[in-house]
Amino acid sequence: MNWGKAIILVYILFAGFIGTLVYLMCRQRVDLVRDDYYQTEIAFQQQIDRVARTAKLAESPTIRFDATRQVIELMRSEAGSTGGKLTFYRPSDRRQDRSVALQPGQTTISTAKLASGFWRVQLNWLENGQEYYSEQTVTIP
Repeated sequence: MNWGKAIILVYILFAGFIGTLVYLMCRQRVDLVRDDYYQTEIAFQQQIDRVARTAKLAESPTIRFDATRQVIELMRSEAGSTGGKLTFYRPSDRRQDRSVALQPGQTTISTAKLASGFWRVQLNWLENGQEYYSEQTVTIP
């Protein structure tokens, strides 16, 4: 084989490699965090206010994962035990996100149907006309 054929072969292999990468990248699913990402970002000041109000509480709620029982345990003060919403947010795949409406006094939520891996557990609740927010990361084995 002479130099001319070798150079052409290298160019063909390189073009095939780049074409393969482009094909694989076009098939990759790229999700935004949520469908209404831009509208939510505009209203983000409300989220900052919720987090600030939660930080000022005398006793912030605690979110704890019990792997043996496969449940999330919520430890809240009696004043914070009104309903709310618990969201299981999966950063790697938004199709697996789940929301659970909490009943007043509810302290455990089953995680048996959730896929193993990294989750963000987000707690939203309303108390005395004010909204509050707490978040914790959980790794489900």
